[in-house]
Amino acid sequence: LSPGAKMGCFTFIKVMMILFNLAIFLSGGTLLGVGIWVKVDGESFLKIFGTLSSSVLQVVNVSYLLIVLGAILLVIGFLGCYGAQKESKCLLMMFFSVVLIIFIAEVAAAVVALVFTGLAETLLTGLVTPLLKEKYGVNDTFTHIWNVTMTEVHCCGLNNYTDFNNSYFYEIHGSYPRQCCDMLGVSPPLAHPHLCGCLLQGCFKQILEEIKTNAGVAGGVAAGIAALEIAAMAVSMYLYCRLDEK
Repeated sequence: LSPGAKMGCFTFIKVMMILFNLAIFLSGGTLLGVGIWVKVDGESFLKIFGTLSSSVLQVVNVSYLLIVLGAILLVIGFLGCYGAQKESKCLLMMFFSVVLIIFIAEVAAAVVALVFTGLAETLLTGLVTPLLKEKYGVNDTFTHIWNVTMTEVHCCGLNNYTDFNNSYFYEIHGSYPRQCCDMLGVSPPLAHPHLCGCLLQGCFKQILEEIKTNAGVAGGVAAGIAALEIAAMAVSMYLYCRLDEK
């Protein structure tokens, strides 16, 4: 290519890099704002989106997830956009490094999820089960999230109904949550609800089945994200190397 064509190609890729990362920056700001809103006023968020949100997101703390994702996208978008605009080799290398770290983390997480599913279940049980015992029936937002989850997924607790044994809710009401039994037409209070048709399956295995059912869609989305990350790293390296020739 002639010097003019090379310069034109460089300018085009630079502009695309700026626009792409500007979109990422704005998306990150939006997610961060929504995450802060959920943290400050979780009840309003759940009233609007609770029944529409996926079962998986209802098990985790949505506010912290959105805040972390938003902050990461803000950093990536700023480094890519400002680095391309100012033609800063330092910022472009930082952008490349951050995206590379995220890409490696995603690959590692995918491998761990595939190979150590049992370990993930054990860790999740160790974290969530104590929260169910302590916060269910105490914290309104936490209770509402689990009520929606158990109703939509048709499950009880994380592992099964025994997650509520010796819990605050069971000690106060002497029964398991209504959502655990209503699906089969049984309503507490009962002396032993689990003997009278209480849902035995836990939410973790039910959600895992939903994930496996939609594995093709999830895999396609993951592959698309990975392709974008590889493309972003390639473009940033192209701009980084071309700056030496200017």
